Amino acid sequence: MRNFKDLIVWKKAHENALIIYELTKSFPKEEQYGITSQLRRASVSIPTNIAEGSGKFTQKDFANFLQISLGSSHETEYLILLSFDLKYINEYDYKNLNQSINEVKAMLISLIKKVR
Repeated sequence: MRNFKDLIVWKKAHENALIIYELTKSFPKEEQYGITSQLRRASVSIPTNIAEGSGKFTQKDFANFLQISLGSSHETEYLILLSFDLKYINEYDYKNLNQSINEVKAMLISLIKKVR
């Protein structure tokens, strides 16, 4: 078991979730149960699964939760693109979030390889 708060990938994923929550406050009200909800859930799933996996006793279990986090990061990446294409977020925010999500993905892939 490890402390998830010590993992750089968790810190970055948590930061992204906070940014996404702030950005989605300005999304159209009709998206409250659509893209807004989906994007928030996907972004929160990344650090949540890292945290849950870090509490598991085996490396295999931890790796499985990291894999789920990686899937959620791909989902988040797409939903950010969709939000940009729908003009819910501006180009600056899109580029920054996309870059940050891709950094998280790279860190997760590296950590998964290390754990397995």
